[in-house]
Amino acid sequence: MDFFSQSIRSLCPEGRWYCHGNDYNELHWLSEDIPKPTKEEIEAEAQRLQTEYENNEYQRLRAIEYPSFADQFDLLYHGGYDAWKAEINKVKQKYPKP
Repeated sequence: MDFFSQSIRSLCPEGRWYCHGNDYNELHWLSEDIPKPTKEEIEAEAQRLQTEYENNEYQRLRAIEYPSFADQFDLLYHGGYDAWKAEINKVKQKYPKP
C-alpha cells in the first residue's frame, strides 16, 4: 500500500504535486499557495494511515465473506430476520472487531 502518496493527499487535498517513487527528495511541489508538507509530517501521516489500515483489516475480511446482497435478501425472505442475523453473525464472530 502506498501510504506516501495517500499521506500527501490527506495532508494537502488541494495540493498539486508529482513524485518519482516514495522519496521525499523527489517530491516536486507545484502549488505555490499551499505550503509543502515536511518529510516528518508526511511520515507521521503515513504511520497514522497505516495503523488505520491495519486496524480495519477485519472490515475487509468480513466484506469478502458476507453473502451477496441478493443472497442476503433471499435469506431474509425465506428464513426471516433471525436466519439472516445468524448468517451474518458467523462472519462477524470469525472476524471480530479489535
